[in-house]
Amino acid sequence: MSTLLIFLQKTITQGIVLLYGANGEIITEKSGNLNLGVPGMMYMGGVAGLAGAFLYENSTANPIPWVGVLIAILAALLCSAFGGLIYSFLTITLRANQNVTGLALTTFGVGFGNFFGGSLSKLAGGVGQISTAATSGGFRTTIPFLRDIPVVGDLFFSYGFLTYFALIITLLLSWFLFKTRLGLNLRAVGENAATADAAGINVTRYKYLATCIGGAICGLGGLYFVMDYSSGTWMNDSFGDRGWLAIALVIFARWRPTQAIWGSFLFGGLYILYLYIPGLTRDMQEVFKALPYFVTIFVLIMTSLRKRREDQPPASLGLAYFREDRN
Repeated sequence: MSTLLIFLQKTITQGIVLLYGANGEIITEKSGNLNLGVPGMMYMGGVAGLAGAFLYENSTANPIPWVGVLIAILAALLCSAFGGLIYSFLTITLRANQNVTGLALTTFGVGFGNFFGGSLSKLAGGVGQISTAATSGGFRTTIPFLRDIPVVGDLFFSYGFLTYFALIITLLLSWFLFKTRLGLNLRAVGENAATADAAGINVTRYKYLATCIGGAICGLGGLYFVMDYSSGTWMNDSFGDRGWLAIALVIFARWRPTQAIWGSFLFGGLYILYLYIPGLTRDMQEVFKALPYFVTIFVLIMTSLRKRREDQPPASLGLAYFREDRN
């Protein structure tokens, strides 16, 4: 029972990182922008939040946890949103290829994170010497009393506030997309930008805002990984392929935020399943780590065969909009 409980806890913590990334990409893709820079923006958000917390704690003798938390969140949001702004400027204003730009953003973001993360480590005295104990403790603070409930407390109430905030963001995003006029306008832009433009919707504004906000949400996933999951430490390339898994999760969830909740936990469990199966060779471990991708491919095949319009991506996904070409 204890092994199963630990596995479920780790599944949830792994899934939260993916859920943030998937939510950020969903709102971006609903605007018609295919941003493959999710891994890069997660790195940017993670290292910016860590840098903010580190510089704050080293500037005062008695750091206040909630102040460090606010600084880290603000730094992560601004930096990752800036990544979304870079992508928006290149693809919307300069009309660069979206696929190439997204991949370039991933390369830039990973390099950005490794460079500044390594610089912080050297500034702190070496790898593993970054000290953000107060801020990291603030991120990992659990709900009083509820954590002490046997089994239930460990499974549902033993996490920091960013875990529950991810669920709140998901529900709010679903409500926004499918229950509000602004969400309808955003989906219209992603389906047919020319028609939305003719209806008086500012296509450029919606694309810019959706992509930048999506980038900021992705950055929260990086911040969660660094400050909560990794307890305020940094190791280069530590995110692995979680950013790519978040993109795969968007397809698995069929562009529905609420379905991304259980999908993220499924992906999180599959991602670490090999650690709980004894006797696996290294080759078999790699096969198990690829299970989320196999599941995504299966779902993609099934939705393609069914051809249900509500299960398909936005019709204009990945296509640049040129107002001059509108008929």
